[in-house]
This record gives sequence, structure tokens and C-alpha cells, in this order.
Amino acid sequence: MLRLRWLLLSGIAAWPATSMALEIRKHEDRVEILDDGQTVTQLFESRVPYLYPLPSPSGANLARHWPIEEGVDGEEKDHPHHRSMWFSHGSVNGYDFWAWSGKGHPEIRTRGVRELSADPESATFILDLDWVADGKIQLTETRTYRIRKADPDTWWIDLHSQLQPSGQDALLGDTKEGTCALRVDRTLRLKGAMARGGILDSEGRTDGDSWGKRSKWVAFHGPDEKGEPAVVAMLDHPSNLRFPSWWHARDYGLLAANPFGIHDFENGKAPGSGDYLLQQGETLNLRYRILLHHGTPDAASLEATWKDFAETDSSDPS
Repeated sequence: MLRLRWLLLSGIAAWPATSMALEIRKHEDRVEILDDGQTVTQLFESRVPYLYPLPSPSGANLARHWPIEEGVDGEEKDHPHHRSMWFSHGSVNGYDFWAWSGKGHPEIRTRGVRELSADPESATFILDLDWVADGKIQLTETRTYRIRKADPDTWWIDLHSQLQPSGQDALLGDTKEGTCALRVDRTLRLKGAMARGGILDSEGRTDGDSWGKRSKWVAFHGPDEKGEPAVVAMLDHPSNLRFPSWWHARDYGLLAANPFGIHDFENGKAPGSGDYLLQQGETLNLRYRILLHHGTPDAASLEATWKDFAETDSSDPS
């Protein structure tokens, strides 16, 4: 396990659910979500915060294991910044928060964790974040996670990011390297020794045809690590910038919604076509839902789930 750094507010160790179902525990190095005492997922901080694992109700982990865990059979060791589920971008005022490369040692630092709450069906917590490069805050972010058991076969993870510039306008640059992302486990991929998966999007496109296209949602599906059927999907909220999003969906298991990388995704578009200038006093709200299902894409009711998500209030951070 990596050595992980965490900046914590003091005074709250755990917020139990009233029925002892979902529970949030705050540790020195992570925030843990439990269901009847069993870990569902945990939020860790590295240079970019990430959630791991991504649970199937079957008990399987649907996320990539490496580099969080070593020695997992058949696991690839490419792209060390691809850590389960994360949110970052490859060009913010010219700094690469996606691959952690280049100038300025970019990292997303946690100032605090607050407003933790849990009930029998959901657990919610909020992070206050600084996107720092060259020792200067480029963006501030309020990020809300809500983990919910939608039904016995399905988990939902809702992420709401509220981005604001700090001290100057912030340019979110036109690059395919972003933004709300996850990396699926070996068997759900289309490429690799253990790959038996497929890709489906809301417009009916499959596999490689979904890359760089605009759609309301994209799903990986196939057997989980226990050999049982599973679906991992990401849904774009209609209030998001440039909805429906373009998707960085790759055969090796990367799935990312990216409203900025227009020149990479659209043939003939000039570099910079996807730039977005976030001005002082402005807030950019981006909302996504991750669906983790034990079953087939048909059983996952992806379109109905998107409609449910689309009807949620875009101004509500939870």
C-alpha cells in the first residue's frame, strides 16, 4: 500500500448511520465508507485524491488495483496516475494535474473534510481542495461525494465539483487528458490477458466506436473478478458544461468524461477549441454519477438511471 498523506479537520472520528447500515469513518490517512461494518470504498489522497475500491454488490472490486495494491495477477502497470476513480485535468493555466508531469509539481491538496453525514441508504462528505502548482493556488474546489445503495444490485457514487479561480482567471485547456475518470478492473477491459469486457454508450455505439463521441453515459460491462456479470458506467448531468460530454473511453479500461478536449475528439477542430476561461467570481459546476451494478447492462437500467440523475437539482451539492 502506498504511503498516503491526509490533511484532516479535527473533532469528528465517525458518523454512524442510524440503522448501523452505511457509516463514515475518518482515519488519519483516509475517509472510509462502510456498509454493516464492511468497507465499501475509501477516499485516499496522493497528488490527486481518489476513491478505491469501486464495489460491486457481488463483493468484487470493479476498479483497477495497481498502483494501490501490488502483486495482483494480470494487472497492468501503465499510467500510474490512473488510480481507481479520480477527478483532475491535464491543462489548468498550463499545468498538468492529470499526469502529474511537467512544470510546477502540480497537485490537488485537501484543506479539509466536512459535513459528513450518513443514513441507512447513503453517505455524503465534502472536500475543500486547492489545485496548486509552482507554489500557487490555481483553482479552489468544493467536491461533494455521495455514495448510495440504489437497490440490492447497484451502488451509485455521485460527484459534484464546484471549481473557482484563485487570484486570477483560470484557463482549463483543450486536451483529452481529463477530467472525471475511472479505470476498470482487468476482466472488464477490452485489451489484456484477462480482458473479456465491452463498452456501450447511450447512443448505441459499442467498444472503440464510443471513443471521442458525445453521449449522455458510457458503460464498461463484462465479468467481474469473481466471474459474475458487472457494469461500470459514468453518467453526465445535463447542467454540465457542453453537455453531452465527449468521452475518453479506451480499450485498456480508462473511462473519462471530458468537456474540454474538443480538438482531440473532433476531426478538423483547431487546438484551443475546447478551452474554457473560468473568470474571477465564476463557479464551474460539474456533476457525474458512477453506477456500479451486479448484472447485465439491460438489468442496470442505464437510461432510466440517467433520467433519474438528470432530474436532480443541479444547484444541490449533495
